[in-house]
Amino acid sequence: MPSILEHAEANGTAADTNGHHRPETPVGRMALTDYSINPSPSSEDKRARVRQAVPEDLLLPNGFPDYLRMIASATSRVYEACNVTPLTPAVNLSNRLECNVLLKREDTQPVFSFKLRGAYNKMAHLDPAISWKGVVCCSAGNHAQGVAYSARKLKIPATIIMPEGTPSIKHMNVARLGGHVVLHGADFDAAKEECARREKQDGLINIPPFDDPYVIAGQGTIGNELFGQVNMSKVEAIFCCAGGGGLIAGIGLYVKRMAPHVKIIAVEAYDANALAQSFRKRQRVVLNEVGLFADGAAVKTLGEETFRICQEVVDDFVEVTTDEICAAIKDMYDDTRSGLEPAGALSIAGMKKYVSQHPSQDSNRTLIAVTSGANMNFDRFRFVAERAAVGEGKEVLLAVTIPERPGAFARLVDTIMPYAVTEFNYRYADQDVANVMIGLSLTAPAAQRSEELQMLLQRIRSEEMTVTDLSGDELAKSHLRYLVGGRSAVANEKLYMFSFPERPGALERFLKILRPRFTISLFHYRNYGGDIAKILAGISCPDEDSGDLSQFLRDVDYPFEECTNSEVFKTFLRT
Repeated sequence: MPSILEHAEANGTAADTNGHHRPETPVGRMALTDYSINPSPSSEDKRARVRQAVPEDLLLPNGFPDYLRMIASATSRVYEACNVTPLTPAVNLSNRLECNVLLKREDTQPVFSFKLRGAYNKMAHLDPAISWKGVVCCSAGNHAQGVAYSARKLKIPATIIMPEGTPSIKHMNVARLGGHVVLHGADFDAAKEECARREKQDGLINIPPFDDPYVIAGQGTIGNELFGQVNMSKVEAIFCCAGGGGLIAGIGLYVKRMAPHVKIIAVEAYDANALAQSFRKRQRVVLNEVGLFADGAAVKTLGEETFRICQEVVDDFVEVTTDEICAAIKDMYDDTRSGLEPAGALSIAGMKKYVSQHPSQDSNRTLIAVTSGANMNFDRFRFVAERAAVGEGKEVLLAVTIPERPGAFARLVDTIMPYAVTEFNYRYADQDVANVMIGLSLTAPAAQRSEELQMLLQRIRSEEMTVTDLSGDELAKSHLRYLVGGRSAVANEKLYMFSFPERPGALERFLKILRPRFTISLFHYRNYGGDIAKILAGISCPDEDSGDLSQFLRDVDYPFEECTNSEVFKTFLRT
C-alpha cells in the first residue's frame, strides 16, 4: 500500500508527529493492561494458523477466511448480547472542525465497550461438546468484561486471570458479570503463564482479545451497521483506535469491500504505537515499552492476522499525545454529556488532528469516529480535566522571570491582562529576580492560537521580562506547577487564604486591589471550575504598616482567613 508506507516514511519517528511540543509521558515495562504482554511467536504458516480456527466452508480459495461471510454470519448471533449502537451527530465538533462529524457509540454497549461483539461471536461459535468445560482469558480490562458477560449469556463457565495488582473496581465488576476471577502474579506475563497453564490442565478454551477470525468478524458487525445508518457514499473517512488491530481490521474488511472509497484511519497514542512502527518497518514489531494512559489500546505488538488485514485495509494512521486525548474526552462530554476512557477517545483525537493536517473547503465532508469504550475510574477524570485545555491549545502554561522589586508584580499583571488567568504560582526565593508560573486562557480560534501565543510572549518580553512556554513540558505540567516555592525567610511575612466567587473579572479585581501597596512574597491560585475560588497570598508587612494592611483586608471585601500561625505554613514555607 504505497499511500500508508509513504506516509510512514515521510513522518519519520513517532516523536515527529506530536505537534509543536514533544511530550514526555512516562512509560513503564510492568503493566496491568490487556495486551502489554510478550507476544506468542509468529507461526511459520499464517494460512495454517487461521485454518485451525475456521471451518473449511468459510475459507477463500487463497486459504484465508472469507470475512464478509463471517461478518454476515456474526449478525445472527452477536445481537443476542450486543446493541446496534447509535451513530450520533457531534454538533459542537462539527461546527468547530467545519465538517460533518458522526460518533459511532460503542461506549453504549452493555459492558461499555465494543469488546463484547468479538468475545460473544467467538464464544457463540464454540463447539458445545468442548465448551461445557469453560473458557479462560487473561485480561484486566474490557476484554475480561466482554468474556464474562458472554459466558453468563451463553451459560459457559468463564475463568478470568488478572494480575494481583489489578484495581479492585475492575476485578469486582468482572465477578459481578459472572466471571470467576483469579488474581495471579505481579504482572501480565505471570498472569498469561497462569492462563496458559489452566488452558492446558483443565481443558479450557482460551478466548483471545483480538487475533482470532471470529473475534475480528464480531467487531466487523460495526461496519455492517454503518451502512444502515448513513449514506456511505458521502463518508470520507472512519477513525478507529488501533490497539491490537481487531476493531480496525473488522470494520476495515467490511467497509473496504462495500465502499472502497472510504478511508480507514488508525489512531494510536504516540507512546503505544505498535501499528505505526510496524507499518514504518513493513513488519510486525514488538515495542520495548508501552505508554499506559490509553491502557485499553496499550499493546506491545499487533496480532499476526490483524496486521495482515491492516496492511490491506488501513489507509493512514495518526499518533496523538496524552493532552490531545484528554481534549478529545472533553469534546465528547461537551457534545454528548458522556465520559470516554482514553482509548475510547483516541478516534476523536485522531480525527481532530487529521482534519488540521488535511484541511478541506468542503464543509459537507463526513467523518466517523468510533468511540470504542467508556470504562474509566472516576478519579482519572481529575487528570483529564487538568490537561484537556492544554491539549486543545486553549490554555498555556508560562514561566516568567521578573525583577524582584516594587512594581514588577503589578507590571506583569498589567501585561497579561485581559487574558483570563487559570493559574498563578509564585514564592519569594531571590532578592534580585522572581520566578512566576502562570496559566492563561487563549481566546483566538484554534487555527490562530499559535500566532496569538507568540504575540503574547513578545508582549511580555517587551517589558524586559523573561518568559518560557511550558505547555509541552511534562515535568512542569505533572509536578512543578504544584511545587513552586519552598521555605523562605521573608521578614514580617503574613499568610492569608482568600475566598471569592469564581466569575469573570474576580481575580483581576483582587490583583488590582492588592498591588502595588504591599510586597507579595507568595501567591497561589488555580481555577478548578468550582463556584468559589481560593487564593493563598503571602504579604510582607512591617509592623508600622499593619494599619494599612488591615484597611486593605477590609477593602478587598472577600472572606479571608489568616494562616500565619499555621503549623503547615511554618513547616513547609517558613525558614
